[in-house]
Amino acid sequence: MKAEARQGWLFVSPWVIGFVLLTAGPMLYSLYLSFTSASLLSVPQWIGGENYRRMASDPLFYRSLANTAVYAGMGVPTGLLLALGLALLLNAPVRGIGFFRALFFLPSVTNTVALSLLWLWLLNPEFGLLNTALRAVGIEGPLWLQSEAWAKPALVLMSLWTVGGQAVIFLAALQGVPRELGEAAAIDGAGAVRRFFAVTLPMISPALLFNLIMGLVGALQVFTQAFVMTGGVQPGSEGGPNQATLFIVLYIYKKAFQEFDMGYASALAWALFVLIVGCSALAFRLARERVHYEGGQP
Repeated sequence: MKAEARQGWLFVSPWVIGFVLLTAGPMLYSLYLSFTSASLLSVPQWIGGENYRRMASDPLFYRSLANTAVYAGMGVPTGLLLALGLALLLNAPVRGIGFFRALFFLPSVTNTVALSLLWLWLLNPEFGLLNTALRAVGIEGPLWLQSEAWAKPALVLMSLWTVGGQAVIFLAALQGVPRELGEAAAIDGAGAVRRFFAVTLPMISPALLFNLIMGLVGALQVFTQAFVMTGGVQPGSEGGPNQATLFIVLYIYKKAFQEFDMGYASALAWALFVLIVGCSALAFRLARERVHYEGGQP
């Protein structure tokens, strides 16, 4: 038994070493840095909870939280609905369905920087494809990323381009729904809509919860799109028009790698960590009686 245990630890040791050195170690060190006045140019000096007190009175911190919350509030439910609708279409037994499944999944594995550059062109208010199409039907399109009111909706619109990953998870869940349940409900007189809400949706609720949690975590950590598309490359210009896209991770980047205030950036990162854990725990709590697992609760 001991030999088997040693062999097991030997096989998992690369992952364990990587986790300790590249994940757990840096996390614990960043927790220490959050209580210091660390910068890239000086030795960390212990200052206790000063960074957290500073955070409590930082208007840009609250602005970044509000921007992130609005983005997540618009993007997560919209993405879930679109992914579920797409999965229902891709679950249809039609000829060539494999090609369409691959086609809709492809954008979700495309490099985010490349997608951001593509959408910069699509959202250009003068010659972008979206506004050109709107002008063709007599509608003057918005300024998109150059407008404080439209900057976050523009990024949400871009995020919908990659719902194929969520759709694949929904598709797998849909294919696991027993046909007998739907047939029995149809015999009892339930229509298609009634069967969906009474049979299909409860059966795929674990996949719905998974996509909700992962979508929420991803939305709270949005960074690359805002960094590439709203001027994050130029110090002082990040966050788009009037800081409309100054998300929390972009603000952490600004403090850490533009102002070299690593102590305060670490405190911001741990505040984000607590926010993500809290939102995830709340989602699990609210879904406890609404998610149905085969064989009971996990």
